Amino acid sequence: MRGIRASHLRELVIRPVLERMARVRPGLDSPAAEELLVGTAAQESRLGYSLRQHPSGPARGIYQMEPATFTDLMRWLTTKPDLMSAAADWASPAIPFGAQLAGNLYFATAISRLNYYRKPGSLPSADDLDGLAAYWKRWWNTELGAGTTAEGLRNYRELSRT
Repeated sequence: MRGIRASHLRELVIRPVLERMARVRPGLDSPAAEELLVGTAAQESRLGYSLRQHPSGPARGIYQMEPATFTDLMRWLTTKPDLMSAAADWASPAIPFGAQLAGNLYFATAISRLNYYRKPGSLPSADDLDGLAAYWKRWWNTELGAGTTAEGLRNYRELSRT
C-alpha cells in the first residue's frame, strides 16, 4: 500500500507551501518542518493512500487532521490574520475549508504546518528522526492516540525514500 511518492510530495507540495508561508512568518520552511510533514503523512495516511481515517473515523486528508483540531486551529488563527491569510491563500473558493483537508494537498499542508507551529518549543533537527517521530506522537497523535513513536519512525523510514 503506497500513496504519493515522498519525493514528489516534498518537491511539488510541501516545499512550495512552506517557502511561500515563510514570506509571512520566517522559519516556517525549515528542513525539519519538511521532514515532520513527510513523516506525519507517512504515518497517518501512508502518504495519501487513505484520505479518510480507517475504518470510519473523522480525520481526513494525507495528514489525517480531525475536525475538532481543525476547528480549534481556525479559532487560533483568527488572532493571527497573517497566518490565516497564508493558509487561506492555498484554499479553493469552491470547497468549504474543512472539506479541503481531504482533497487539497496545498491547503492541508499549510494547515498541518500551522497546527505544529502553534505548539510550544522548537522542532527537532531534520536529521533527528527519533526526535521528529516523538514530536509527531506528542503533538499530533497525542498520548491518547493509537500510534507509537516506533511505528511513526518505521513508516517514515519505509515510505520517505520513494
